[in-house]
Amino acid sequence: MSRRPTRWRILAAVPAIAALSGAVAVVARAVDPDDKVNLADLAAVAIAAAVAIAAVVVWARRRDLTANEPAFPDVQKAADVLADRVRLQWEAEARHRSLSDPEPIPVRWQLTADEAVMSPPRLISGAAGYAFTGRSDDIAALAAAFRALSRRRLVITGGSGMGKTTLAVQLLLRLLATRAADQAAATDGEVVPVPVLLPISGWDLRRHPGLQGWLAERLAQEYPALNSTPQLGPQAAAALIAGGHVLPVLDGLDEIGDQARADVITALNASLGNADQLILTSRTTEFTTAVKSAGRPLTGAAVITPAQLSPQAAADYLRACLPTAPSESWRKVLSALETRTVAGLSELAATPLGLWLIRTIFAASGADPAPLAGPLGGEAAALRAHLLDRLIPTLIKARPPSTVPGDHFRPRHRLHPDATRRYLTYLARAFPPDETRDIAWWRIAATLPHTQRTITLVTGLIAGLVIGLVAGLPTGLAAGLIVAVIVGLVTDLRSRSWANELPGHADLRFRGEGRSLLRAIRRRMAGILGTGLVIGFLAGVLTVVFLASAPTIAPEATLAIGLAVTLVLGLTFVLVFGIMLGLVEWAEHPARMSSSTPSSSWRSDQALTLLRMLTIGLPVGLTAGLVAGVLLTGLVTGLTVGVVTGLLFGLLVGEHRAWLACTVASGRIALTRQLPWQIMPFLDDAHRLGLLRAVGPVYQFRHAVLHDHLATAPLP
Repeated sequence: MSRRPTRWRILAAVPAIAALSGAVAVVARAVDPDDKVNLADLAAVAIAAAVAIAAVVVWARRRDLTANEPAFPDVQKAADVLADRVRLQWEAEARHRSLSDPEPIPVRWQLTADEAVMSPPRLISGAAGYAFTGRSDDIAALAAAFRALSRRRLVITGGSGMGKTTLAVQLLLRLLATRAADQAAATDGEVVPVPVLLPISGWDLRRHPGLQGWLAERLAQEYPALNSTPQLGPQAAAALIAGGHVLPVLDGLDEIGDQARADVITALNASLGNADQLILTSRTTEFTTAVKSAGRPLTGAAVITPAQLSPQAAADYLRACLPTAPSESWRKVLSALETRTVAGLSELAATPLGLWLIRTIFAASGADPAPLAGPLGGEAAALRAHLLDRLIPTLIKARPPSTVPGDHFRPRHRLHPDATRRYLTYLARAFPPDETRDIAWWRIAATLPHTQRTITLVTGLIAGLVIGLVAGLPTGLAAGLIVAVIVGLVTDLRSRSWANELPGHADLRFRGEGRSLLRAIRRRMAGILGTGLVIGFLAGVLTVVFLASAPTIAPEATLAIGLAVTLVLGLTFVLVFGIMLGLVEWAEHPARMSSSTPSSSWRSDQALTLLRMLTIGLPVGLTAGLVAGVLLTGLVTGLTVGVVTGLLFGLLVGEHRAWLACTVASGRIALTRQLPWQIMPFLDDAHRLGLLRAVGPVYQFRHAVLHDHLATAPLP
């Protein structure tokens, strides 16, 4: 697209400018220089003409500010960016989950024997007598089996703690690792999609009846690098989905309601085309019920289930986690496992969750495992509950705080076991398992009643207190109360949705983004040009009227001063606020290499809120305070009132105040000792300990069983 102004704009602008100039000349010829009233009229006409001419010139020279942006998304480039972000995200999470340390748990997977939950075999694979088999410790073979499916659709089912999500993560990482080779071997027109894991509990079927619309929205939220328009083009996420460049890995069908599960099966069948791929995880019972309720299975999808770990496989895995020469207690436990002499221990160790608990509570901490082979190991449910109760204090004791940047498995702060359990119990109940597994920090405010009133009260009291202290008693107290009421009312009107707002993005790292910043500033300056010229025009008119009555100023100088005020004030307004608004707009479009994690989304929303307050609210407050201080009140009082008011103004404009709402709400909950004062550092430490896992910008409990256990346990 050409960056030159179109010819028709210039042709239309020339006669318009000539007409405006002629009008000023006609008025000037009829003015008596000795008549101050006529001189003021001439000044007003001249200023108005100057404003109009400036607007016409800008309109004539207007360019397509997005000319440097691609007209269509660069889909392949966007897919590469997405693949890189997903790979880094899940490699880090795999390390946190110790999926390969010392080796993957060898769960064996095979096609389900329940033919009612699967399509006919001819829709699943063209191979005669096809059988999907493999083990989690040989993920290459499982990935090859997935690629051999006709439509590459897979449903991973199993009981609680059998490693369904773990297998989904393993497949995702394997498909990403072989993506380049798969692209090289692809035939003409074949798309090698990027696997992206998303919790299915976030899919609102009423808002997004089709899978594609929801996926596009979630990609844009969880991978903000796709929003970096100058690099990838507009609507990159939607273009990826439309082109089949995303393989959705939907985790946790069993974590939504009964009817919602059936509706999801129906929606998936309606949304998926012949070439669309899919991986879905669910508990076996819930998936079976959903298929029956939907009336048909997921078209073309292979449904696999895990086999219980054999006693020998469980014992071998634990041996790999122990020293070469285990203690006598461990030899007894391993012998009891291999011979199945302790029923509860054998049943628990037959699941990946049970092995992880045994390893964490005893092998990793160095605790004596002898009770496992005694009465404690007699009943599986009681043993599991006991180990879940010991999990938090064991991890806190085994992983003391560390400030070493590369130490990802130790918390940054010292945690108390009882307080940690109390905090996690509150979160488990605030986000009940039958509704969601996602612990989204920006939803904490919505779990607390009357959050809006709390924000109103806190904002009003802070503003009133500051103003009251500056103004002094008793006048300051009255002024502070009045301001508190006014601020409270305004905040109340603006904060009704704060508890439900999504976090915004703010990335202030330039790193080659200078052109994007300049485009945003130009765009904002063009948008407020009219406002700036109107402000300058009004100031110029007031200046001319004021100076026209001054006998010491010549009439010719009056007009010149008025024009100068119009241009200087108007252009200064456009320049200053264009830069400020452009900076905010640019900051909301993250850099190409940015990704969304719980901590980064918190910091981004916090930075965006503070950026708006400083770049928009502070200049407004300083200007208003300076004028009020000179004309009405003292300078200190005027500036204080202006700054407080300006900062609140900057807080109230725009969107995305999830950080503020969460800070106020969690602070209120902290008064009851059910959450810490600093919620995000605590969540990050719980993640480092292995109690939570990160899925994009949200946390989940490491295992759904732990979530269920804490949600039903008595509050400490």
